[in-house]
Amino acid sequence: MNATPVIAIVDDDAAVRHAMGRLLRAFDLAVELYPGAGQLLASPSLDGIACVIADVQMPGMDGFALIDTLRARGLRMPVICMTAFDKQGYEGRAQAAGAACFIGKPFEDTEIIRCIERALGLAGDTR
Repeated sequence: MNATPVIAIVDDDAAVRHAMGRLLRAFDLAVELYPGAGQLLASPSLDGIACVIADVQMPGMDGFALIDTLRARGLRMPVICMTAFDKQGYEGRAQAAGAACFIGKPFEDTEIIRCIERALGLAGDTR
């Protein structure tokens, strides 16, 4: 039996973080919520994360730096980037950083679920 993949949501906006957590739990996904990149990186469960959904613009470490830090640590789980800001410049940066998917806020429920399914399909060995 396969374990339910754990999805980490990293967003400094508590309302967005909790709403996404409720949405993903409604799809029977396991979710861990983090208010910033530093908290995710310090988490003892980091090695068990199957996919990260990260806001691009956060105080301290942004989503792109988070991807770089995960990769520098040898962690290869897919990362989905999201932003409420102008997508034009960020989408190319997300692709260059190796993001599995890039979406703009607000987004449809089906859009984030599609991104997660695609990301987990691409994941293979995440470590």
